[in-house]
Amino acid sequence: MTALRKYQRLEATGLWRPTSDAQRREVVVSVGEATLTISDFQNRALTHWSLAAIQRDNPGETPALFHPDGDPDETLELAANETEMIAALDRLRLAVDRSRPRPGRLRLVGMVTISALVIGLLVFWLPGAMRRHALEVVPKVKRMEIGEALLDRLERVAGRACRTTASAPALARLARRLEVREIVVLPAGVRSSLNLPGSVVLLNKALIEDYEDPAVAAGYVLAERTRAELFDPLGDLLRAGGVLASFRLLTTGEVSREMLDRYAEMVIAAPRPALPDDRLLAAFAKAEVPSRPYAMALDITGESVLGLVEADPMTGLTPPPVLKDRDWVQVQNICGG
Repeated sequence: MTALRKYQRLEATGLWRPTSDAQRREVVVSVGEATLTISDFQNRALTHWSLAAIQRDNPGETPALFHPDGDPDETLELAANETEMIAALDRLRLAVDRSRPRPGRLRLVGMVTISALVIGLLVFWLPGAMRRHALEVVPKVKRMEIGEALLDRLERVAGRACRTTASAPALARLARRLEVREIVVLPAGVRSSLNLPGSVVLLNKALIEDYEDPAVAAGYVLAERTRAELFDPLGDLLRAGGVLASFRLLTTGEVSREMLDRYAEMVIAAPRPALPDDRLLAAFAKAEVPSRPYAMALDITGESVLGLVEADPMTGLTPPPVLKDRDWVQVQNICGG
């Protein structure tokens, strides 16, 4: 007990209870060479605790609560102002703990190895596995809810979405033709287009107002739909949020507002992933939309999008109009322009 030699005969007052159903009483507590003595105020010893067998119920909290090892019903409570006695008993418990026998080196090495493997799994395997599982089990309606919540956070950065009663039916018809749930036009913020969980495609108003051919806007929608097939937008959000975002979604069905805000700020500034020409051309062919107008909007010289220009699946054909002229005029005025 050399760790507490300087505390011998240290005294403090506390509240002692011999059993769980007994009333607490105020006592004097003193530290001896091997025991903790609990006495009344007439200096009559009520009990002795072995210093080597004192346990604390609430480390780091006050009032400090102690009991003898093996008898949690008998308790001693020391108020926060009895700092010296509390420190003495804590030092004693630490000294006793250090003096206990330790496992052999081989067992320690085994434990360290196992711990390293577990940490490796947690760091390298678990995030991806949890994210993949979340993407498999999250229902469509939950994806839609997350997409709507993310749109709400994006509008705080990019401005409120443009909406008019006259343009809504035309945009809905275009969304059905292009096989997305909803097309939303934003006045700013989004560079060009963006796909949200739940099959919601965002378009910058410039794609509507600056081009006479609705095939340009339709091309951006098809490109986002194709990206969503290759890069799940919910997976992108969960990847940015880390393992905690996937865990929260699996356990509560929610994504935190803070995570949505961080992702909204990040995704608006991030460039859109490139797409293979063959996947894009297949999407244009299925929707019966020419790819050339979209390609020229990407690069007016046509040099970097030559494949989309030369292999336009509608070349030589007469596809149905992307939108009727009257509908396109309504959509072009969606932001009041």
